[in-house]
Amino acid sequence: MTATTGRAYLEREARERILVIDGAMGTMIQSHELDETRYRGARFADHPHDLRGNNDLLNLSNPEIIFGIHERFLAAGVDVIETNTFNATRISQADYGTEALAYEINRGGAAIARQAADAATQRDPKRHRFVAGAIGPTNKTASISPDVNNPDHRSVTFDELVAAYGEAARGLLDGGVDLLLVETIFDTLNAKAALYAIDALFEARGAAVPLMISGTITDLSGRTLSGQTTEAFWISVRHSRPWSVGLNCAFGAREMRPYVADLARVADTLVSAYPNAGLPNEFGGYDDTPSSMASQLGEWARAGLLNLVGGCCGTTPEHMAAIADAVAGVPPRPVPAPPPRLRLAGLEPFELAS
Repeated sequence: MTATTGRAYLEREARERILVIDGAMGTMIQSHELDETRYRGARFADHPHDLRGNNDLLNLSNPEIIFGIHERFLAAGVDVIETNTFNATRISQADYGTEALAYEINRGGAAIARQAADAATQRDPKRHRFVAGAIGPTNKTASISPDVNNPDHRSVTFDELVAAYGEAARGLLDGGVDLLLVETIFDTLNAKAALYAIDALFEARGAAVPLMISGTITDLSGRTLSGQTTEAFWISVRHSRPWSVGLNCAFGAREMRPYVADLARVADTLVSAYPNAGLPNEFGGYDDTPSSMASQLGEWARAGLLNLVGGCCGTTPEHMAAIADAVAGVPPRPVPAPPPRLRLAGLEPFELAS
């Protein structure tokens, strides 16, 4: 299947059913209980920094682990797998002294996921599987000072973010992803840098792939970390004309539902949601079971809130199999066509009525 026919298939399937995204890569990696030696592999045995916890580097040091995780999610019935590249920008990789490997990590992560998805499609040619190139928020924020005593200080510039995001996206595209996913957005200015970089990359290459955007609401006030409501966040990124917009992480399904409902009401594109398996417990784990999550997300689907659904922290192939069963046969959310009006956003949305 060519990229053109693959996109046509994706568009058709999204009109006909709710598509299922995979679950938590980090949770699955943690289940392997890898030590420092395993993170290093043969290639990085002499690297001068500690590497344990650098999950993205496993694309280069232990690709078979990542391939196996993709295979398990695909066997659970998902349609879209995300690359293991959440922290693969040079900004985040600098914590491990591996920033020079950012492009290679992204390209390698995309190639692993591409191989797994294509193998699944070959086993069942009637059902094409897709790869979303995951681009996380980085560990720095453009909107908030890291120093409470110096509120105008920033640890990263917009241009530095653009360069880092552009490098990551280029690696993902060169590795063969079908979509780009800018996810877990807590700072809309960071997201705007990513969207700017991706748009410039598409223009330079003369080709584009569908763009997915997913924000995160950080507390029960219903706002992102940089202060925006769900609707204001959507207005701020709508100019990029994403294929989908959604929410992920931070909350379990029960807490996330009202904010997904807000997004489903206003977004004139597909809506995605992939919550955590509940809120973290006192040990940092997640207690929401596959059946509980499936029951809740199945209700969302029947309420007409979803076009794509998946899982974030704590979700396993067992969660995804249950969720896939729960939404099977439920029609996808109809995309609304709001009237053309001037819509602006700061922390709150503003709409100029005609």
